[in-house]
Amino acid sequence: MALRVLFLCSRNRLRSPTAEQVFADWPGIETASAGLSADADHPLTPEQLDWADLVLVMEAAHRRRLNARFAAHLRGKRVACLGIPDDYDFMAPALVQRLRACVPRHLPAT
Repeated sequence: MALRVLFLCSRNRLRSPTAEQVFADWPGIETASAGLSADADHPLTPEQLDWADLVLVMEAAHRRRLNARFAAHLRGKRVACLGIPDDYDFMAPALVQRLRACVPRHLPAT
């Protein structure tokens, strides 16, 4: 069974959809992404958290907001912060490189 990885940022426009796309073909995982802001392109739902095995947030502030709003849906979930600031465009080479450097440590070995 594949590990289900949910990537989160604020508005689901730049960082988390980039991460979802970059790791979509990674062996042994399924990916999805969402945003924590009310104006996100795809706002986070409790159902997405129920689906996920691992939640990767871009910033510590995202983890705080996630815990404040969805604590009941986080029981038994691994949540990790990638420490990637909102300094990148969608699929920017520097963002892709940074994601490839920090995400694999959280994923099953290939």
